[in-house]
Amino acid sequence: MAGTRRMAAKPVVIGALVVAVAVAGFGLYWFQPWKLWTDDTVRDALPEVTVSAPAAPPAPSGAPGTPAAPPPSADAGPRTVATGEMISHEHPTSGTVRVLTLPDGSQVLRIEGLDTDNGPDLHVWLTDAPVIEGRDGWGVFDDGAYVSLGKLKGNKGDQNYALPPGTDLSAYTSVSIWCDRFNVSFGAAELRKV
Repeated sequence: MAGTRRMAAKPVVIGALVVAVAVAGFGLYWFQPWKLWTDDTVRDALPEVTVSAPAAPPAPSGAPGTPAAPPPSADAGPRTVATGEMISHEHPTSGTVRVLTLPDGSQVLRIEGLDTDNGPDLHVWLTDAPVIEGRDGWGVFDDGAYVSLGKLKGNKGDQNYALPPGTDLSAYTSVSIWCDRFNVSFGAAELRKV
């Protein structure tokens, strides 16, 4: 009788171990706790657009020379159209956010001096949600309109994110470092037009 009990208990123990390993594996995948102790630093350069001088028309025959091409415009660099300071939500977060318009008309969101925790499935969102301090502000960014600018490149440093062509900045008032896995903001910045 004792031998029968031992044989019956063996499959139960093996089954419990298989379930425990599966649950632990899923938990590690879902939460990715090692990211809390690792940093990814990004150092994107300030975006630039190369301005080339227009080609000079060919000289007519017999002309002494061609006129010199005019130099590129002095204001050919990016122009800041909106700014904001990051505040902390679910995780301590700091940094400066700028929306830049480049000479070719494209727009870039630039995050400078970002310092936040690493985490699973982090994205940069341009949203219409208000930036609310404290716990009340953690989950508001997926309630309205938002544009995902892509996965967060790193939890530290300076980073550039291209805005989709035709993005109407008047419709968006904030930026969030959004954890898509847990539907929570790590930090956010209110955008103020310059």
